[in-house]
Amino acid sequence: MSAEPSIETVTNSGNLEKFIYDDQIARMFALATLVWGTVAFLVGIIIASELAAPSVNMGFDLITFGRLRPLHTNAAIFAFAGNAIFTAVYYSTQRLCRARMWSDKLSRLHFWGWQLIILAAALTLPFGITQSKEYAELEWPIDIAIAVVWVGFFGVNFFMTLARRRERHMYVTLWFYIATIVTVALLHVFNNLVIPIGLFKSYSVYAGVQDAFMQWWYGHNAVAFFLTTPFLGLMYYFLPKAANRPIYSYKLSILHFWSLVFIYIWAGPHHLHYTALPQWASTLGMLFSIMLWMPSWGGMINGLLTLRGVWQKVTSDPVLKFFVVGITFYGMSTFEGPVLSIKSVNALSHYTDWTIAHVHAGALGWNGFMTFGMIYWLLPRLFQTQLWSQKLANLHFWLGTVGILLYIFPIYVAGLTQGLMWRAITETGQLAYPNFVETVRVLIPLYWIRVAGGLVYLSGSLLLGYNFFQTWKTRPAVYEEEVHTAPPLERHYEDEPATKSDLTGVLEIAKSIDVFEKLNWHRRWERLPRLMTIWVIISVVVASLFEIIPTFLIRSNVPTIATVTPYTPLELAGRDIYVAEGCYNCHSQMIRPILSETKRYGEYSKPGEFIYDHPFQWGSRRIGPDLAREGGQRSNLWHLVHFRDPAKMTDGSIMPPYPWLETRKLNFKTIPDRVWAASYLGAPYTRALDDSIAMAKEQAKAIADDIEKQKGPTGLEDKQVIALIAYMQRLGTDIYKTPAAPKKSESTEPPPAANKTAQK
Repeated sequence: MSAEPSIETVTNSGNLEKFIYDDQIARMFALATLVWGTVAFLVGIIIASELAAPSVNMGFDLITFGRLRPLHTNAAIFAFAGNAIFTAVYYSTQRLCRARMWSDKLSRLHFWGWQLIILAAALTLPFGITQSKEYAELEWPIDIAIAVVWVGFFGVNFFMTLARRRERHMYVTLWFYIATIVTVALLHVFNNLVIPIGLFKSYSVYAGVQDAFMQWWYGHNAVAFFLTTPFLGLMYYFLPKAANRPIYSYKLSILHFWSLVFIYIWAGPHHLHYTALPQWASTLGMLFSIMLWMPSWGGMINGLLTLRGVWQKVTSDPVLKFFVVGITFYGMSTFEGPVLSIKSVNALSHYTDWTIAHVHAGALGWNGFMTFGMIYWLLPRLFQTQLWSQKLANLHFWLGTVGILLYIFPIYVAGLTQGLMWRAITETGQLAYPNFVETVRVLIPLYWIRVAGGLVYLSGSLLLGYNFFQTWKTRPAVYEEEVHTAPPLERHYEDEPATKSDLTGVLEIAKSIDVFEKLNWHRRWERLPRLMTIWVIISVVVASLFEIIPTFLIRSNVPTIATVTPYTPLELAGRDIYVAEGCYNCHSQMIRPILSETKRYGEYSKPGEFIYDHPFQWGSRRIGPDLAREGGQRSNLWHLVHFRDPAKMTDGSIMPPYPWLETRKLNFKTIPDRVWAASYLGAPYTRALDDSIAMAKEQAKAIADDIEKQKGPTGLEDKQVIALIAYMQRLGTDIYKTPAAPKKSESTEPPPAANKTAQK
């Protein structure tokens, strides 16, 4: 396999090779970062407004909160942060390797492929085409495209550039890039194993507890290896450049890197405390989350201490201002994360806006500010001119800072308010706020303050866009392409002799430890990218398997319940409508074994209740009440009117109306495919395999007739709302059913002979 001829290889003078860096690709990704960042912030403001005033969507289904929320998160993570990562990687890798990227063609395929994936997400998510797994909502054809672009274009190009580098030792930034590329590939592939039933619909191969476990193994580590490690790589390259100082500690870099790579992967289960996940997994996740605090702060300390002796520059240089505040937010978020992983704290914070505030402190502060700092540093270098306005950059810094604070503080207050109100118990042992909507109404003013914070933050990023545009306008007519020279790496290389211990009067083992601490072994690894990659993979895979194997293979982790049966054909269709409308973004289906929750919702959730849930629907947030025991609580007519006009049934509700469900027809023809997929994944269907359409129509007719009997509208038996009501009425009812009588062959009655004896 070889790359197309590039500028890098055309000249060779003696032992020195001449090459030119490809800055055009960095310019392209920087522009994409800016464009998609604006989109992500704008969509965030829209959905924040919809929380405070549901009428903002004007009854338009494509922009309801449930459908736009995944678009916002995907745009922020994969479009804004993703393009920022690629800007950093393409600019810094070439200079750290003293080599042009291996293939210009792969660089361009990566750029356009990634932008098309983002566009596909922007087109499918508002139409309700989703897998409903947080940060992994995109359907299977887009997932395949992500794998091809990430591994085939980006990964191959990066690792081949490493292989052709002219710098013997790999700088710490490259270690973090390696960890990012290989781990994100693993997470993406294993979390997105699905059974497709069409171009836009698939079902996770995992069910219930296992699906939740895999999702948060992915979700937590998407934060780790997409929003943390590449940005640390960015920090290690751009911060010393901006400060004109070497990184504070080489040893701390090594310790920070390896402990982060090994520990982070264990921590995902802390997202599932008090759920139906086995306790051992939850506790393990908590312990490793707490340990994670140390390596995380190692990175923060290494970053901030790099500025020793140049702190006076921070007051005047907007680039350093962004970096310092960004690293500080990293430190705050990585302190808060372990605290939130402690079970007792998590019991209060989980499902509340506290988590939202925590996430946005990291996203806006750490990822946002590190990106802005990098772009301001790059603009003069990429466009070979002066930054158009330092004043605007400084103004952007202050608007961004004020915007973040204005955003997160009211949401922290909202989260604490929610958590405390949900669990408040009176002296007589009753819920202090039994009506869920009471806990929502008090949040509305805080939600409006958040909208204001988002607008301030967005206005700062628009200033960056204006500064970007004006700087671009002052670029030279033709970019000067500086020719660099460096000798190729020789194949044979002798490592420097290992440093000997200078300890005296101690045991040999102490001398061995002393030699180990001098890190000559790691110096050797740094010149061997293949070895470094293998150790990263081993660290990540071993840590993952310790949790995944017991969760999937030990049956006692998911004990079955005899009365839990598969969904009916109509309920399957209704469940898919629930997923498409994004109901999981506001409602959980997981009652935790906490007194206030069992009092509010009923019996706590058991792992065996979810064995037919592909994918799981436990949710991560409660803007509305939990629905795990919703079945049979209200009439069919109540649900119908509630979907049409939620405020009519619940005064003060912020749920948007869904009138289109009452007019859109249900496509019965697709039901056999849904039943087949459920059967393939383990649901023991019999009649439904051959007669699913008739069964669905029978059930739909019964619900429609019941609504008509209650003086509701007529002719609803073929409408989507009926399927959704069927699903709602099924939720949580199985565990209250009476187990079926055993078959004769399985009877526990005594054999005939014994019966005869008894009769005598």
